[in-house]
Amino acid sequence: MNINTDIAKTYILVDKRQTAVAAIGVLLGMAVYIFMNSLMLALDRSSTAVIFKNNAHIRVYKDDKISKELVSDSKTKYLITNPKVAPKSNTIINPNLVTETILKNKNVTVVTPQVNSSVFYNNGKSQISGMAVGVKPAEANAMYDINSSIVDGNFESLASNPNGIVIGVGISSKMNLAVGNNINITSAKGVNRTFKVIAIFRSNVKALDETKSYINLASAQQLQKEGPLYITDISVNIKNPDEAEAIGEEITQLTGYKAQSWQEANNSIVTGNKMRRIVSGLISYLILLVAGFGIYNILNMTVNQKINDIAILKAMGFKGKDVIRIFVTQALTIGIIGVIGGVILAAILINTLKHIHVGGDIGYFPIEYDFTVFIRGIIFGLIITFFAGYFPARKAARVDPVDIFRR
Repeated sequence: MNINTDIAKTYILVDKRQTAVAAIGVLLGMAVYIFMNSLMLALDRSSTAVIFKNNAHIRVYKDDKISKELVSDSKTKYLITNPKVAPKSNTIINPNLVTETILKNKNVTVVTPQVNSSVFYNNGKSQISGMAVGVKPAEANAMYDINSSIVDGNFESLASNPNGIVIGVGISSKMNLAVGNNINITSAKGVNRTFKVIAIFRSNVKALDETKSYINLASAQQLQKEGPLYITDISVNIKNPDEAEAIGEEITQLTGYKAQSWQEANNSIVTGNKMRRIVSGLISYLILLVAGFGIYNILNMTVNQKINDIAILKAMGFKGKDVIRIFVTQALTIGIIGVIGGVILAAILINTLKHIHVGGDIGYFPIEYDFTVFIRGIIFGLIITFFAGYFPARKAARVDPVDIFRR
């Protein structure tokens, strides 16, 4: 084993240029693999975090129904239909019972009722259409972590202020409102009421920041001219958000109401993330494979150049497995050098980009360290370099010294 290692070391040091080229190929491939996967992981987490700032894992509500056939007679040739949304109330009947039923599911962590009200925000002659969301402040904060998005004021004070309202930064900017100012709201039911701005939030979604506000649940019910049992939505958070679709189906069967998962509600974003992961993963794997082919070509050339040396070694008593060990050791040494260099380069790139402020709603460059990405890259890189060395080594092991000496 020591002799095999010494011979492999000699081959590595004899042609330092080829060794360096192969190692640099693995280094760049490893760095790109770790960098791209870390970037995709951070982008996915960032987009998901933005979704969960404004959406529950599961939204339970009464879905619209299309009106059924007005005339259904198999004897007649014609059928009278009215394919329109049936004009029924979107109220959840007995919301307290529905909430208790949902909470029985062991995967559920938070359940809170909501009332969504289409409104007009009025301030002097300025008017903006939007959505006032009636919530129970403590439960809503536990679900959406609204406190982390507050840029001015105190969201928790909404619980003790029945006339309080928390508005988005877009509404604040357009209507020149600050914490402590009053804003008038007109609901779709014609109810007009004045609220006091107690906090301003930034969700990093422009469309929501310019239209959305939070008020107390009772205030939203009053805007709709309804009583305390009027609930339009029940928001549900679960332990594992990835299981939202399956748990949503269970909730639908138990309650009879539509339970929409966050994946269904944000289908275009989820699909975009999945496509981005596939493309970036494919590119990063292909770059590592290219680096592996570089090692394969170099070792294949080495085998051809050292064919006489291999024949002499076999004539001296070296077995085929010894020859394989020599070239696999050479390949793995190059691979280890490249992998270590790639990990260091990737860490430097990630650390540098993490501190670059790109501005806008994104803030700092969305990339982060992930231990599993580094481990997966190291394992995959070493596997590629092993096989890149094994195939030329197997070719060398089959060399017949007699045939070589006859040439």
